[in-house]
Amino acid sequence: MSQHSHVQRMSRMMLKTLRDDPADAETASHKLLVRAGYVRRSSAGVWTWLPLGKRVLENVARVVREEMDGIGGQEVLLPALLPRELYEVTGRAEEYGDLLFALRDRKGVDYVLGPTHEELFAQVVKDQCSSYKDMPVILYQIQIKYRDEARPRSGVLRGREFHMKDSYSFDTSDDGLAASYGLHREAYQRIFDRLGFDYRIVSAVSGAMGGSASEEFLAPAAAGEDTYVQCPSCGFAANTEALTTTVAPAPLDGHPPVEELDTPGTPTIETLAAHLGVPASATLKNLLVKIDGEITAVGVPGDREVDLGKLAEQLAPAEVEVVTAEDFAGRPDLVRGYVGPQGMAGKAFRYLADPRVAPGTSWVTGSNKPDSHARNVVCGRDFEVDRYLDVVVVEPGDPCPRCGTGIELDRAIEIGHIFQLGRKYADAFELDVLGQNGKPVRVTMGSYGIGVSRAVAALAEQTHDELGLCWPREVAPADVHIVAAGKAKQTELALELAEKLGAAGVRVLVDDRASVSPGVKFTDAELIGVPQILVAGRRAGDGVVELKDRRSGEREELPVDEALARLTAAVG
Repeated sequence: MSQHSHVQRMSRMMLKTLRDDPADAETASHKLLVRAGYVRRSSAGVWTWLPLGKRVLENVARVVREEMDGIGGQEVLLPALLPRELYEVTGRAEEYGDLLFALRDRKGVDYVLGPTHEELFAQVVKDQCSSYKDMPVILYQIQIKYRDEARPRSGVLRGREFHMKDSYSFDTSDDGLAASYGLHREAYQRIFDRLGFDYRIVSAVSGAMGGSASEEFLAPAAAGEDTYVQCPSCGFAANTEALTTTVAPAPLDGHPPVEELDTPGTPTIETLAAHLGVPASATLKNLLVKIDGEITAVGVPGDREVDLGKLAEQLAPAEVEVVTAEDFAGRPDLVRGYVGPQGMAGKAFRYLADPRVAPGTSWVTGSNKPDSHARNVVCGRDFEVDRYLDVVVVEPGDPCPRCGTGIELDRAIEIGHIFQLGRKYADAFELDVLGQNGKPVRVTMGSYGIGVSRAVAALAEQTHDELGLCWPREVAPADVHIVAAGKAKQTELALELAEKLGAAGVRVLVDDRASVSPGVKFTDAELIGVPQILVAGRRAGDGVVELKDRRSGEREELPVDEALARLTAAVG
């Protein structure tokens, strides 16, 4: 048999499947991609893509390329090793902090391994484009990125080295940027539809990327590290970090005066609420944190928790830490467990608050004395808020910001993110082109990312079953997995079928291993997850084979010619 380019013979392939899950694997994709021989761990957060895995990775990249080319994107390849000074110009060296892989060459020049490439793309366009006639332009690359994750986990879902498509749009107007953003948004929907994802488009925050408008493409999955909200009534969806709350102010007059209460042994919301017989929601929790070393209070309703991740995101690049006992020891004016904003906000500390602590709202809170609280403490009358931030942990049933219906929460994997960056990077590098009037025009940028390697793992999370992987055809390493379940006669037929299908353009993985039992071959076929399984078994001598759909489990005995015709038609 001649080896057709569409045919992969397992007898000649470097492929080792495992019966047991890796000891350190927690997510389904981590377990199955290793067990099925797609990837192997090289070091913490760094993975080797083996032949089957590389095919799936390239299939994802192919779909991405086709759709990016379809909106006029031009593919380039930029270096991964970048001068650190580029990231210092934009401030992102500080924003990324320890996430940046940093190194120094023999001449003492500092470099980083690129996490994203906004800075260098801006420089490339500055060098190559000089006129409005050169705009708009969309550039993209598929390249390895690096982030020094403190705790890489979940296999290729969260690694320190990962494959990513990043594209960038360059326009001379905000309307042009909006159009480029829209092109990418539609292209992303086509990409994720073709790849077979179940996904949601949600409002998001820009973080270290900068910019204004931002949306994430999320694949719901139990292994997801992102929590998002969705409204069952109006369809609103957002990352919890991007969820905003609006509370209308209430009248400041008509409230009773502040009343101090003797509340011994009530340093927590739970003990205070029980002592006074009031709901926790009537109390005001004041969490003390340090922002770049400065003690700051964060006020939220007593029945809610502060989301320190959201707080850090909104205050980035400032460093946020919770105060310690040592911090209290150095500040006798701060009574641990009995802190209140009245008389202290704007003096002893800066006061941040959740929007629920709106002007005119009345609270029970600490009186800044041991074993004492105060009632009827009114925001706007007895204390002022320096800055409002949405910082509470979002809970199911919170009102939808669009229609007021109780929201639902779910877990998901981020598979794509699009940003309207604006002029942050163009300003940093003075990226201008000559406008129609002959005067310089500052360029505006968009940034658009897809995690190519993460998409492989996310698909595995969404599509696997109890038997193994179960790939959508567009990304599968083959269209059909032929199993020779027997001896010479079955193997001969299997190879003949593989050759005919390969010649017809069908991608074939054929298990012609002589020393492996049929039971192991069947188990491996289920584990590897190719969409169709064709078995040359006990009726091979009669010219009859079994065709099985991997996802549904439906199987059917067919004459060889009919099986070939059906598989060829499915691919065509």
